[in-house]
Amino acid sequence: MNETGENKATPMEKVATFIVDKRNLFFLLYIFAIIFCIIANGWVKVENDITTYLPDSTETRQGLTIMNDQFVTYGTARVMVSNISYEKGEELAEELREIDGVTDAVFDNTEDHYKNSSALFDVTFDGTTTDEVSVNAIHEIEDKLSSYDTYINSEVGSDTAAELQSEMQVIVVIAAIIIVIVLTLTSRAYAEVPVLIATFGVAALMNMGTNFLCGTISFISNSVTVVLQLALAIDYAIILCHRFSDEHETKPAREACIAALSKAIPEISSSSLTTVSGLAALAFMHFLIGRDLAVVLIKAIMMSLLSVFTLMPGLLMLFSNLIDKTKHKNLIPPITVVGKFDVKTRFIVPPLFVAITVVACIFANKCPYCYSYTDLTTAKQNESQIAYQKIKNTFGTNNMVAVLVPSGDYESESALLKDLESHTEVKSTTGLAGVEAMDGYYLTDALNPREFSELSGVEYEVANLLYTAYAVNNNQYGQIINGIEKYKVPLFDMFFFLKDQMEEGNITLEGDIQDTLDDLFDQLEKAKLQLKTDDWTRLVVYLNLPEESQQTFDFLKVIHQEADKYYDDASVYVVGNSTSDYDLSSSFSQDNMLISVLSALFVIIILLFTFNSAGLPVLLILVIQGSIWINFSFPYLQDSPLYFLGYLIVNSIQMGANIDYAIVISSHYKDLKQSMPPKEAIIVTLNQSFPTIFTSGSILAAAGALIGVMTTNPIIAAIGTCLSRGTIISIILVLGVLPQILVLGDFIIEKTSFELKSRINLTPQSFTGATRVSGIIRGQVNGMVEGSFNGIIRGSMNATILSGEATSLEENPSGGTPSETAPGTDENTEPGTNKDIEHNEKGSVSHE
Repeated sequence: MNETGENKATPMEKVATFIVDKRNLFFLLYIFAIIFCIIANGWVKVENDITTYLPDSTETRQGLTIMNDQFVTYGTARVMVSNISYEKGEELAEELREIDGVTDAVFDNTEDHYKNSSALFDVTFDGTTTDEVSVNAIHEIEDKLSSYDTYINSEVGSDTAAELQSEMQVIVVIAAIIIVIVLTLTSRAYAEVPVLIATFGVAALMNMGTNFLCGTISFISNSVTVVLQLALAIDYAIILCHRFSDEHETKPAREACIAALSKAIPEISSSSLTTVSGLAALAFMHFLIGRDLAVVLIKAIMMSLLSVFTLMPGLLMLFSNLIDKTKHKNLIPPITVVGKFDVKTRFIVPPLFVAITVVACIFANKCPYCYSYTDLTTAKQNESQIAYQKIKNTFGTNNMVAVLVPSGDYESESALLKDLESHTEVKSTTGLAGVEAMDGYYLTDALNPREFSELSGVEYEVANLLYTAYAVNNNQYGQIINGIEKYKVPLFDMFFFLKDQMEEGNITLEGDIQDTLDDLFDQLEKAKLQLKTDDWTRLVVYLNLPEESQQTFDFLKVIHQEADKYYDDASVYVVGNSTSDYDLSSSFSQDNMLISVLSALFVIIILLFTFNSAGLPVLLILVIQGSIWINFSFPYLQDSPLYFLGYLIVNSIQMGANIDYAIVISSHYKDLKQSMPPKEAIIVTLNQSFPTIFTSGSILAAAGALIGVMTTNPIIAAIGTCLSRGTIISIILVLGVLPQILVLGDFIIEKTSFELKSRINLTPQSFTGATRVSGIIRGQVNGMVEGSFNGIIRGSMNATILSGEATSLEENPSGGTPSETAPGTDENTEPGTNKDIEHNEKGSVSHE
């Protein structure tokens, strides 16, 4: 209070006053922001290749960089036609080869291509997976085979990003409907719902519109962030809404909004720390997808906070009259029966929970993780996934790896291919050294002028001149001196030199020879683009092994050992889905422990300062960690592989977000037990906490379930399923296990409390009557007091007892300050237990 007797506003109250009074300015700013974000949303670049986020030090990342920069990979398709004869398969193969844009359609009478009355055509296109010529060709294949029982598995013409975005749009709409229903049930007035929805919508739009600031984001972040943002940040808006409702009981709309906002800002900011800390743990993953997701989701939380703090107050003012008119009774019933059950089972449930947690920990550590999602099945499947499963069940899969070696040593390439083909794990190999050109000669075979003349049809004299020019061009003058007729040049190099000379007009051929060489040059050009550059040669190896298995991973080391015979190990790269899976499994073993430790550590540190107790955070973490272990026991019990990324992401989100449920119950319980016995306090706590937990938990669980069953992307589906299941388990545990632990562990919580107890009376105080307060109090109290604290107030008091009881005591006739109740000097006083003491305009109460 200042010298004039008026309250001096706190800094937070000044901020709240500015936001509320300047609400029209904020409305205008948000209109500009919305328009900008709608436009900027088109600037966001999305990366659909998850291997892009592998660390630069991994073999897969280095090898893929070389292949993407220096080689061309033509589009392919596996086309299966069922219920036809082999003769009909031959006819269809020929028809496929005649389609514009199709390079070849491999089909033969082996079990690799004809089996159980089904024909499999390995189609190669003239362009890459995104080239128009390839897309047109695959559409023509679909049309030509439309009357047959056909299954086509190919990346050509497949826009997975657009398909995923379309699926997420449907999921967001359904999630929005669920959110409206849940908010209607848990709101205090129907008009609160549009305020909350508008706040969520603007926050989500601003987060999407600012994603371009992150450069390129992953398809995972781009797809799930909107739904997770609504589910994770919903508590913030509900806290402010309920604060406003409480304040509006005794204050006009403006003053109520200012008071609510000034109190909600620190409360909401503190609540968001656990969620942010759990997400921040993702940023420390070696697999950089974690950092990508952490940045986008944390930014989403920040946008939600900004929207709640600066937009929602204005919306509450705008809808305040409608909120007053649409108030309704509480639609969420009390759960007193659950509280009474918890009290009665307090000696049974905790030991049972500990036993289950130990077993769940063992099962979770045996969870069958997988690192490739091609073989995973989702609840909803698209045509390509159905085709893949059909082809796989009939003909198996093609597990291909590429071996990159330094270019130029054809003899080593040929020897390496032969060594690899000698292993039973290798089905076949492809490389320049293994491609037959003509008459039994391979592309890398070295021929002299006479042999080249006989093979190509070029006159011997012309061949001699050609070899001489080649020697001069490569500064090999010694070959000319020693006799050009003995000079041998690899067939592949000589054909390309001949092509260059013909294009420059130095050599001219006519008739059938010219036509034959032109066709050969076209084939060689494609082979060069796929298999050879000035620096690297690509060898393709098809394995008789599954894409992901320990045997496959072991054989990758064998490939390196074979290559080490001819090349320096540092200059050899093995690239493919199997090597990608191996690198992902290697990083997971590190990231798994890192995420678990960091997410728990960050949350514990925050809880230590939130509750000023060393024991309570451990109890809360035990419950949530138990829910995580139980969650990831299900894949082991169901013998169903779990994509590793689903575990890492859900682990951090479940620790960071679901811990809020435990915090809500613990905070209410800690306050209520000051004025009532622990058994009674825990029953009241559950009734007070259930609406908040039900609102947030049901939305998060529903959002995860929708993602799990409505998307065809296995990675996104795994995240959604695990998140939904984990949230439901967390809710069950915080309602059915945490209360018993809190009651039984009350002694531990109190003994491990490190609240500072002040016994120094800095300023003498006088009271009207005997006043005893359990805690630290400063200032003057005169007027209405509302809050939860232990003490005695002497004087005129007209208050509603929200919980606990008030007992009338005999007045101190002296009217002075009782010596036994002087503030800060009573050794039996527990400081810091007065919570949320409010004041009117004539007095103030504050914590020191």
